Amino acid sequence: MGSIDILLVEDNPGDVRLTQEALRGVGVDHRLHVVRDGAEALSFLKAHEEDRDEAPLPDLVLLDLNLPRLGGREVLASVKGDPVLRHIPVVIVTTSEAGRDIFDAYNGLANCYVTKPIDLDHFILAVQGVIKFFTSVASLPRH
Repeated sequence: MGSIDILLVEDNPGDVRLTQEALRGVGVDHRLHVVRDGAEALSFLKAHEEDRDEAPLPDLVLLDLNLPRLGGREVLASVKGDPVLRHIPVVIVTTSEAGRDIFDAYNGLANCYVTKPIDLDHFILAVQGVIKFFTSVASLPRH
């Protein structure tokens, strides 16, 4: 697989840095796009309709649930409800271990649900595991 575009929707700067570190160590050619809230995520995704070169559709979305302005649940519903975007795999990466959140995410067509480990090394391994799975085991849809 060639280079992939990853959209990280995360408001915690520490988790952004850890995700960047994890991606550096995974050995996958990628471009990481970071937005800090759900409204920015939808703006980023909709920008593709206006300028495909400057705003590529991501091959994978890493989405936190608890975001300012517009939450991850709403972003997931918008992505999976949009015929242009619904093919993009969305991985929920959040602190919530609540059974209801997990059920709702999968019911909303999330492709994977990962609870953020508190331990930094485990966090990095979890992100690397997700990326390795989606780039080495699964087949990503190409736009």
